[in-house]
Amino acid sequence: MAAAAATAATKGNGGGGARAGAGEAGGARKKKGPGPLATAYLVIYNVVMTAGWLVIAVGLVRAYLAKGSYHSLYYSIEKPLKFFQTGALLEILHCAVGIVPSSVVLTSFQVMSRVFLIWAVTHSVKEVQSEDSVLLFVIAWTITEIIRYSFYTFSLLNHLPYLIKWARYTLFIVLYPMGVSGELLTIYAALPFVRQAGLYSISLPNKYNFSFDYYAFLILIMISYIPIFPQLYFHMIHQRRKVLSHTEEHKKFE
Repeated sequence: MAAAAATAATKGNGGGGARAGAGEAGGARKKKGPGPLATAYLVIYNVVMTAGWLVIAVGLVRAYLAKGSYHSLYYSIEKPLKFFQTGALLEILHCAVGIVPSSVVLTSFQVMSRVFLIWAVTHSVKEVQSEDSVLLFVIAWTITEIIRYSFYTFSLLNHLPYLIKWARYTLFIVLYPMGVSGELLTIYAALPFVRQAGLYSISLPNKYNFSFDYYAFLILIMISYIPIFPQLYFHMIHQRRKVLSHTEEHKKFE
């Protein structure tokens, strides 16, 4: 899930996952883009996803204004959040069929980690849905995805406003730690309920002679953030310098 939080600054055009921005900034050879039909489909997909996350953003604001409190806002956007975050699974298909130049494995990890947090943690452990930590990662994801899908849409149309490019490679400085903090705190809040209920755990003896401790599995996921978060964060800082400095140099020669 830490890797998924880095999505805004690592994925490439078309809702898939290639690190195209940095490659182009470094003067690397450009890959052939998708054909006309694939481009049209990707534009529609990214427009729909942008609109979906905007719906989530508006839902959060409306619920806050109606309640006068930020507590338990998750319930106001639960359905669209599940729908559009699960809809990101199509990005794995985009990579698999080749309309987006990206690693299927990397994209699968990035997308599935978020889907896991939504369904296997937040949905499955009802008690955490009212936690403020859920709102923390939801806000971070929402802003990130609005920017990301807008970036893909305008890139596919070959008309990328500098403001969107700047936002994609700058706002992660705050949004990434914010999202990771929310994810970790939500998993931590779920642990006692998972342990008490034995959620998704398989104990011995059974006919398959196999055991699985979901509680321990969640702890391992939390520990995995320790090496992953700093590497991705500083990688994104490096990407930002390359991409934005390249843009500034390009402007000087115009």
